[in-house]
Amino acid sequence: MARIRWLTYLMFLMFAMTSESVGVIIPSVIREFGLGMTAGGAFHYATMSGIALAGVLLGSMADRFGRKPTILAGLALFGLSASLFAWVSSFGLFLVLLFVGGLAVGIFKTAALALIGDISTSTRAHTATMNVVEGFFGIGAIIGPAIVAYLLSHDASWKWLYLIAAALCGLLMILAWRVPYPPVQAKTDSAPMADMLAMMRNRYALAFSSGIMLYVGVETAIYVWMPTLLAGYAGPGWQWAAYALSIFFILRVIGRFAGLWLLERFNWTAVLASCGIAILVCFALAIFGGRPMAVMSLPLSGLFMSVLYPTLNSKGISCFPKPQHGAISGVILFFTCVSAVVAPLAMGLIGDYFGDAIYGFYLATLFAAVLAVGLVLNMIFDPVSGELAKRGALDYRA
Repeated sequence: MARIRWLTYLMFLMFAMTSESVGVIIPSVIREFGLGMTAGGAFHYATMSGIALAGVLLGSMADRFGRKPTILAGLALFGLSASLFAWVSSFGLFLVLLFVGGLAVGIFKTAALALIGDISTSTRAHTATMNVVEGFFGIGAIIGPAIVAYLLSHDASWKWLYLIAAALCGLLMILAWRVPYPPVQAKTDSAPMADMLAMMRNRYALAFSSGIMLYVGVETAIYVWMPTLLAGYAGPGWQWAAYALSIFFILRVIGRFAGLWLLERFNWTAVLASCGIAILVCFALAIFGGRPMAVMSLPLSGLFMSVLYPTLNSKGISCFPKPQHGAISGVILFFTCVSAVVAPLAMGLIGDYFGDAIYGFYLATLFAAVLAVGLVLNMIFDPVSGELAKRGALDYRA
């Protein structure tokens, strides 16, 4: 199982290297092609659109064809799209490659999420593993922007990042081919789209997907638009502005590994409610204090965001039987990426309309407020505890 774990860790790390670098790449793309914030943000929207489409249409592949073939297919497509960046110089073709890469990520990521359930022995272990996996995602989110910053500082093209990712993808394909996979009974009793539509109507799937959509709307404000918000800032704390995104990602990694400690000692609903309130405070400080406060409070929010996504994702998946983990992962991934497209797009439109990126953060603060209220209500009423206990008794063995 150790090799399976490392395979999932490294797949998430590789994906994060590219997806979490867009905030650093977008300013260069805007300058290179003479774009506005809304058009430049398409560099992010294209990938997320591909992941969303793959999640809802291809999410059940891992349940029907097996984890190994699905992971290999996704990695192969991702490696191909990333390697083609070396031969493309058109903004439109960049978007095509990013969309295809997003489709690939949606394929192998849903299989990887299902695989986490296969190797977990309890719902608590599932949540712990998800936090570690997302911790490695956070490490990739540090490495990717650092590589881009190094390339740009040496007058090299940011496209080298995708070639590095393609090479790493090739190594992961070898690992994915050679590791042994735990046996899982294939699901063949209904059509793939029927599986996805049934998931879309399930109250647990909708509840967790809604929470994740709000969270993603808050997080994308940071890694998509915070670099633009702080670009050229010269006020108090200006020396931190250049490193704000890196600080955010570092704190998010620290928080995700620290989340293991918290979740072992406290109820997960209380942990998430506390973090949701802290995130709202960070965004409110940025709104009312302006850039001098935003340069400190927005990166700090990464510490509190860290535990939210993997825990919500894990608990949502754990409400379903293991043979359906691919499908529910695809549904959650779909809603994740819809938010990752719509939320920063709306923020970009607001920023363009009012002429300042700070106005987009008003919308992000609203998302943070609704999320905080939802997490507090979840702590008070705890509506999924019975379902998690039932699934744990049926699907996991100590």
